Amino acid sequence: MTDTLRRWRLVLGGDQADGTGHRLDTRDAAMDQTLTALYGGAASRGSARGAGLGGSAPQVARWLGDIRTYFPASVVQVMQRDAIDRLGLSTLLLEPEMLEAVEPDVHLVGTLLSLARAMPDATRETARAVVRKVVDDLEQRLATRTRAVVGGALDRSARISRPRHRDIDWDRTVRANLKHYLPEYGTVVPERLVGYGRAGRSVQKEVILAIDQSGSMAASVVYASVFGAVLASMRSVATRLVVFDTAVVDLTDQLTDPVDVLFGTRLGGGTDINRALAYCQERVTRPADTVVVLISDLHEGGIRGEMLSRVAAMRASGVQFVTLLALSDEGAPSYDHDHAAALAALGAPAFACTPDLFPEVMAAAVERRPLPIPEG
Repeated sequence: MTDTLRRWRLVLGGDQADGTGHRLDTRDAAMDQTLTALYGGAASRGSARGAGLGGSAPQVARWLGDIRTYFPASVVQVMQRDAIDRLGLSTLLLEPEMLEAVEPDVHLVGTLLSLARAMPDATRETARAVVRKVVDDLEQRLATRTRAVVGGALDRSARISRPRHRDIDWDRTVRANLKHYLPEYGTVVPERLVGYGRAGRSVQKEVILAIDQSGSMAASVVYASVFGAVLASMRSVATRLVVFDTAVVDLTDQLTDPVDVLFGTRLGGGTDINRALAYCQERVTRPADTVVVLISDLHEGGIRGEMLSRVAAMRASGVQFVTLLALSDEGAPSYDHDHAAALAALGAPAFACTPDLFPEVMAAAVERRPLPIPEG
């Protein structure tokens, strides 16, 4: 019961008890101060007790240190995000001392990228170090599984008819030989073996990632850049990465380092999906072996009819076209439902994709089988 009152007291904030009858010990009182500084508590009701962060960099730096002392990393990241949104602290992130105090995460990277053009030289290297830490963590989490899942799909897509025993695809072999079923023995006699091919050194598939740079897509840009670098590291995949707003920028030559890719983006601005798809369409040389992944909330500022015509033309030529409304853990952002429905009618349904699901989506696209679209 005491712990319940303590939690309610911290939630409610306010004066010494705030109706709960519970008094805070020294540590809880300090924790309460960090919450009040961000969320207001009694300060929002006119009490003199409110702390607030104001615009003081030293005070904010101390507060950032405090929340890391009192709360787990997952909570710290949420509170940092709220501080940036609620209290307008973005400009303080242009100071190296501030960046050294924050807990790096995907959303912080998005904020830093949106500030990149205003970032002084003294802050840029610190910002790159923050972005590097997040990117390295993501690569460690995502790279091995992506290479395994997509690499397996590439192997299976290169079928061979005289496989070695270890390369036999038994499921497809049985289905291909059902007419040779012997009921008296209850078995199938396979006259034709179907096997998995082994991905060699030659390029088997071409992947084009087209990423919307509008502000709502910040987390998607971060994840897509990491996945682009991972795919580019696979010998049998030729990967191209394109970012766009009202202009189109090809960052393929920077794919060896996703941090360079991220600092080559310009978050915010308008959106011209049609122009981006025109650029991608011109670079398709092997339609039957190409996967185009559009990552966008589909709020088109360009020519809608031409955009849809390009998607239809690419699909008719044999291109596998994938539309992701977001590539993040947060679900679909606000998106254009009419454009999503139009793409679905063309056979390119639009859906939000988590980073953990993305390898499966790419594997399905490579094998030209239905995409694993999440329910809801």
